[in-house]
Amino acid sequence: MDSQLNTEKDTVGVIGLMSGTSLDGLDCCYVEFQASGDSYIYSNLITKSIPYQANWKQKLKNAFFSSPKELEEVDKEYGKFLGEQVNAFIAEKKLSGKIDVIASHGHTIFHQPLNGITVQIGSGEEILKSTHINVINDFRITDVKLGGQGAPLVPVGDHFLFSDFEACLNLGGFSNISLIDNKERIAFDVSPCNLPINLLMQQEFRLDYDNKGEKAKAGKISKSLFADLNGLSFYTQSHPKSLGVEWLNQNFMPIVAKHDQLKIEDILNTVTEHIAFQIAQVLNKFELKNVLITGGGVFNDFLIQRLKSQTSTKIIIPEPELVEFKEAIVFAFLGYLNLKNKINTLKSVTGALDDSIGGIRHFFH
Repeated sequence: MDSQLNTEKDTVGVIGLMSGTSLDGLDCCYVEFQASGDSYIYSNLITKSIPYQANWKQKLKNAFFSSPKELEEVDKEYGKFLGEQVNAFIAEKKLSGKIDVIASHGHTIFHQPLNGITVQIGSGEEILKSTHINVINDFRITDVKLGGQGAPLVPVGDHFLFSDFEACLNLGGFSNISLIDNKERIAFDVSPCNLPINLLMQQEFRLDYDNKGEKAKAGKISKSLFADLNGLSFYTQSHPKSLGVEWLNQNFMPIVAKHDQLKIEDILNTVTEHIAFQIAQVLNKFELKNVLITGGGVFNDFLIQRLKSQTSTKIIIPEPELVEFKEAIVFAFLGYLNLKNKINTLKSVTGALDDSIGGIRHFFH
């Protein structure tokens, strides 16, 4: 039975689930981990991306505005949905009997670490009930209780699984980077990324994203909008620091809205230029020789072109599977480390009082 857990096993099979702020869908992977000296290796990667239907997109978007009781209901409903998707994935990929644990990031609804709040929905109990497989979720809450940002969590994976690269950059709803500085792993959110572009595309064109950045490429930069966006105080703060949808809605989008006399292509061009500029500033500041780039923003050709034009750091884009599923792989890895009772959250990254083992276990007793 999948539910009989043996934490001493050399090779551990994990299903990792990741739902990003961009709302494009659920990333699901099966991956096996084993220790190799002081590091770890992953193998036998099997992946699937499950696009959200319109009703789930709406529910996840609206959850931000829910009452506590409504949020509790959607938490359970989403957990059940995750469990169903895992069952379908196991059946389709013939994985029955191979899985030791499911590691689920859930979907972030609130992220206000300074107020001690971070909420990812997707009830672990419901996933357990649906799948009859042990579950670990809620990876951020322990770190937030220790005074940390609860984010980013992926750097532990960067450190142990992708150490061949000087830095790892993820272009998701927000852009974030992890690297070694003074012999210590640090990481932080750099800027908004896909989220504001997707919002503008939905508002103006009823499209989910700017395909290859073509709309932005057709526009011209607005110097005043560019200057206003670069003037946001977040960019002068020292790390650790992280961004959330709240910050985007309260600080970033109102600046864009003030420039609504501009053509939409010019706004998109300027926002894209702003993202590339802020990322390049970081790559140049740390004098990085190379950076591994993953996340949906990799497919925005115009953004990548603008980034390359502003830095001498070598931009390394891996095969599409790793571009799309790196975060799901790393959340699977966080689950593996939790299972082995090993630290999976670094205070040097989050600013917490201590390193910790993040994740709440929902196990068969």
